[in-house]
Amino acid sequence: MSEPITLNVGGKLYTTSLSTLTSFPDSMLGAMFSGKIPTKKDSQGNCFIDRDGKIFRYILNFLRTSHLDLPEDFQEMGLLRREVDFYQIQPLIEALQEKEVELSKAEKNAMLNITLDQKTQTVHFTVREAPQIYSLSSSNMEVFSAHIFSTSCLFLKLLGSKLYYCFNGNLSSISSYLQDPNHLTLDWVASVEGLPEEEYTRQNLKRLWVVPDNKQINSFQVFVEEVLKIAMSDGFCIDSSHPHTSDFMNYKIIRLIRYK
Repeated sequence: MSEPITLNVGGKLYTTSLSTLTSFPDSMLGAMFSGKIPTKKDSQGNCFIDRDGKIFRYILNFLRTSHLDLPEDFQEMGLLRREVDFYQIQPLIEALQEKEVELSKAEKNAMLNITLDQKTQTVHFTVREAPQIYSLSSSNMEVFSAHIFSTSCLFLKLLGSKLYYCFNGNLSSISSYLQDPNHLTLDWVASVEGLPEEEYTRQNLKRLWVVPDNKQINSFQVFVEEVLKIAMSDGFCIDSSHPHTSDFMNYKIIRLIRYK
């Protein structure tokens, strides 16, 4: 064993050996620690690498064991893929590709269940009619809620890449609202004629959009159409045994299934 080396990767410290870091000479780490590429130092004299510190543990463990070990609930494959690409450890690149194929096969059989709810809410707001002149107005607003469960984490990520909240003048992916890898709850409102744009922000009212079509979802009918379009493009089909036809047609419950 060679002398231990402490690395500072994105602010997280790791201690390992030179032989471990150079176990794949053609990799980025092999080049850095064989002197082919100069290394930077932090204020404590540790070798500094400006990459994701949390993900580096999987890189380092592969150097030690030649095996890619990931937790069952691992949710950062995209980030890991980018880090693996940076370090250019060819056997690790191949191991990650095999892992992704394995996960893809495991998720081919899947179920998607969506429960919908709708209510009408009265909103009160002020309207500026002239400088220094305001009037109080009110209007009824449709408020929607969708509780989504899928056994496929990848499908929920796909859904998150298509549906966006509009709030405070910005669009943000619904992916950031995932409660856990398999559950997602959406709450949004339909646009109200005459309601000033700033009132949506002041009253914490989010609207829902389909991207890249830039289409606003103002009804459950539109929501169901868009979700079905996304789900069926991913191999899902309607479960003919559940729910009851009336529930489906009334946009109360959507259940879809996918087989290998």
